[in-house]
Amino acid sequence: MLSSAAWGFVMQVEFRECDFFNLWIWLRFETVPSNMEQQYIDEVFSSWFFLGKLGGFNAENLQVQDTGLDINYLPYDEDRLGNSMLSVMHNTSEVEYQGLWARCWFDLGTSDAIALDVLINALEQFSREYVVIEACYIGGENPDWPIPGSGQPEFIDEDA
Repeated sequence: MLSSAAWGFVMQVEFRECDFFNLWIWLRFETVPSNMEQQYIDEVFSSWFFLGKLGGFNAENLQVQDTGLDINYLPYDEDRLGNSMLSVMHNTSEVEYQGLWARCWFDLGTSDAIALDVLINALEQFSREYVVIEACYIGGENPDWPIPGSGQPEFIDEDA
């Protein structure tokens, strides 16, 4: 097995204050991402959110993962699938860019924390193959790029 050093640069991951219903995810790049690279990042976040919106990050139903490597003739339990608690993401904003930074807001709803592992894994591979992401910050706020208003994107009606 190769060590992380054998892969070259590894993206730093840092968790700050996290609220699953009001979560900002920040990326710091090695260089300012081009328009094409920004489109790729947009697609990563959009695809991840879409899977979450469909309930894909439901840790209550990980039957294949829990089985192990030998999944030949796995007796899949449809009752367990149908009876697991709803686990869906609720909302997202557009990805915003400022210099070496990108950020995106999410309401992760009832999706499980496995969603963040999947995103981190995808961003690490993306960083190896497309554009170097130096760091991924989950939650919190950057002092040099404040979050507008209450920390929610502008499309949220606070009076609703």
